[in-house]
Amino acid sequence: MSFLPDLLTPGLIAFALGVTLLAGVVKGAVGFAMPLIMISGMGILLDPKLVIAGIILPIVLTNLLQVARCGWAEAKAALRDYKVYILIVCVLILLSAQLVTVISTGVMYLVLGIPVTLLCAIQLLGLKLVIPEARRLVASVVAGILSGLLGGLAGTWGPTTVLYLVAIETPKARQIVVQGVIYGLGSIMLLAGHLKSGVMNSETVWFSALLLLPALAGMWIGFQIQDRIDQATFRKATLAVLLIAGLNLIRRGLIG
Repeated sequence: MSFLPDLLTPGLIAFALGVTLLAGVVKGAVGFAMPLIMISGMGILLDPKLVIAGIILPIVLTNLLQVARCGWAEAKAALRDYKVYILIVCVLILLSAQLVTVISTGVMYLVLGIPVTLLCAIQLLGLKLVIPEARRLVASVVAGILSGLLGGLAGTWGPTTVLYLVAIETPKARQIVVQGVIYGLGSIMLLAGHLKSGVMNSETVWFSALLLLPALAGMWIGFQIQDRIDQATFRKATLAVLLIAGLNLIRRGLIG
């Protein structure tokens, strides 16, 4: 049994470390997008299923750190206030992860990339999507189902989660802690799901462990950026990151 999968040359390992460092910086700055950047970036040269395995340990640890930084009291409040959304996401991530080995990666990229790109472009052009208070329970169910399915299939449920939080006008500080709770619990479900699916195994776990250090280093840098940006800048930066990532996913889905 090899320490790392045989297809990982030193050059590919260095490439994966660099992408993960960048993903960590963005994660620390805006609170999300680590798995999306890692998948769309590393997926250029690496097998998508290996990439999904690689993101798991970094996103588990970085989300726990994100929650800890915001405070456990805030995390408990977020868990209480968003319990319907969180429960749906976690259950569907666990279930849909079993479909990774039978669904085309191109389809996964397109299913995630197209709606994210369209919704972000619309908001960046000035149309602010706001969900009325009376419809937020229904919205949380719909968004939770979509996020959970995408989380299990593509390894990332950040874009739909962020779009949902932006649409219900969640303040910056609150959004960061809610994201940490949702992503933290979801990443644990993703780990459990892929231990069962076989994507995470005795070989790929070492690749995931290798990516922990650049993920943490990047996140520390991102935290310094986050502390210096206001709510309006934070929202625009969030949408811009989503738009770029969404376009890259569409490109991957179309050209393979």
